Amino acid sequence: MEVRAELLKGIWYAFTSLDTEDSGKVSKSQLKVLSHNLYSVLRIPHDQAALEQHFSDDDDGPVSSQGYMPYLNKFILDKVVEGTFEKEEVDALCWTLCSKKNYRPNTNGTAVLSNKDAERLWCLFNFLTEDKYPLVLVPEEVEYLLKKICAVLNVELNSVDLEEFWSQECVREGMNVWSFLELVNAGILGRGLDRERLSSAIEDVYREIVGNVLKEGYLWKKGHLRRNWTERWFCLKPSALCYYTSEDRKESKGSIELDNNCCVEVLPEREGKRCMFCVKTLNKTYEMSAPDSKQRQEWTAAIQLAIRLRSEGKSSLHKELKARRQEVREERERRHALREQETQRLQDLQGEKEQKQAELELLKETQKQAQVSLLQEEEKRRKQHEELQRALEEQLREAEEARASMREEMALKELEAERQRRRIRELEELQQRLEEALHQEIKARQDEENYRYTQARLLAEEEEKTKALLSLQEEQEELLEQMQKEKRELRRDMEEKAHALEEAHKQLENIRATRHRVDQDIAAAQRKQRQASTSVKHWNVQMTRLMHPIGPGDRRASAPAMRVPSLGDGGFPATRGSIRETDIHNREGEGERENGEKPRVLHKTYSEPV
Repeated sequence: MEVRAELLKGIWYAFTSLDTEDSGKVSKSQLKVLSHNLYSVLRIPHDQAALEQHFSDDDDGPVSSQGYMPYLNKFILDKVVEGTFEKEEVDALCWTLCSKKNYRPNTNGTAVLSNKDAERLWCLFNFLTEDKYPLVLVPEEVEYLLKKICAVLNVELNSVDLEEFWSQECVREGMNVWSFLELVNAGILGRGLDRERLSSAIEDVYREIVGNVLKEGYLWKKGHLRRNWTERWFCLKPSALCYYTSEDRKESKGSIELDNNCCVEVLPEREGKRCMFCVKTLNKTYEMSAPDSKQRQEWTAAIQLAIRLRSEGKSSLHKELKARRQEVREERERRHALREQETQRLQDLQGEKEQKQAELELLKETQKQAQVSLLQEEEKRRKQHEELQRALEEQLREAEEARASMREEMALKELEAERQRRRIRELEELQQRLEEALHQEIKARQDEENYRYTQARLLAEEEEKTKALLSLQEEQEELLEQMQKEKRELRRDMEEKAHALEEAHKQLENIRATRHRVDQDIAAAQRKQRQASTSVKHWNVQMTRLMHPIGPGDRRASAPAMRVPSLGDGGFPATRGSIRETDIHNREGEGERENGEKPRVLHKTYSEPV
């Protein structure tokens, strides 16, 4: 956010410089050129398509800063990466654009600032301003910057001219950078200053405030390998202590990274070196020697300050100082506002006091008039009192006379009162008896009300129970009706199932009868098969006998084997396919055995039908 805010200040100057007519708007072609240059100096890849798309609407008119800010934030500032660009190049671009229009040094050669010095002061001015547009610098910050430059120049600031300048009405709330440059060119820092000396002082202040350099100068450093002493130009920043061969900082020889683990210590004199100190890190110890003890004290204090800033996570000393000065100004303004409020309150109190004083004077005058009127009223009342006293004395005499007559009347009244008191006592007794009777009647009525309330409550409970009983009776009737319906359905289902069971029994009886008939048929078929088998065997024996003719000299000659047709060919019914008979030995007669002839074997083969 800090980098974005610093970049916006310079870009704001560049945008306003392109506004030649002071209308708050810039042409689109100029904004395209500005955006292209910002892409280049900020090291951002050029997004030509986004640039053309953003400025490709039909309106060719100029664009205000509010219209340019969305593109600037989205396509440029959001892509900026800190450390990938040089802030000085961005400042140089913005200064080049805005100085042509706004910076007008004296043409007669009396200007004390060069263009480079004016650019440095412009950068210092932007650094010290707050993030409020248009950018102006409050008088305290202007005086701080001028005193800083004068301290480097070792000159005294001309306070008289500065007070005269602040007395002007237009700069009391703050001044812009161009008025500040005119003020410096007018010689506010002193007359007859050398331009080179002034440029050197401005450069030193620029490097200290904008460049974030806490201290720089020559020191002797001891090497780590050769262990010799070499004079180097050191530059201290909050993040590191860098050293170069010379103060032009062209050839860097190394740097010392500073963090929470670093510390600086003062060393005693040795090896012929005075005013020694060292910077210790986790890995190395760097020994250095300052020209004198004052320089050593300044260097050690500056290094300790850098370590403290790094440990606190702060990147710039002067940003912290600027924030503190701003807080002091805000606190001073707040106190000033409180004093003004207190003064206004005191003035209001004074006005109220004067008003109350006038009211008091008026009250005193009124009191005097009231006293005069009171005296007059007192005299009048005294006269009235005297007249009233005389009238009272007259009335007193009349009262005395009336008192005597009243005493007589009182005696009569006493007698009447005695009679009345007796009457009252009688009435009180009667009233007491009546109250007791009334109390009893009230109690009886209360008991009656309680009985009635109890009877009503019982009736209500009986009515509720009757309703509940009726509802239960209705539910019971519904349940009975539902049960009867379920019984009818169940009876119908049982009848259907009984009918189905009878049908199943009938079918089972039929199946059993059929099975019995089939079993009888199978038994008959088996009997027939056995009979057929017996017949086949009988006929086979007969045929065997017939196929052995009796030869001459033999009692019974053997006959050649003969194929007997199978039962499947039309003879006897075959139940199991084919009948095969082998090795039937026919030993006919005892004569063959006596003659020594071997019995012949009849081989019968019945082929199985296909």
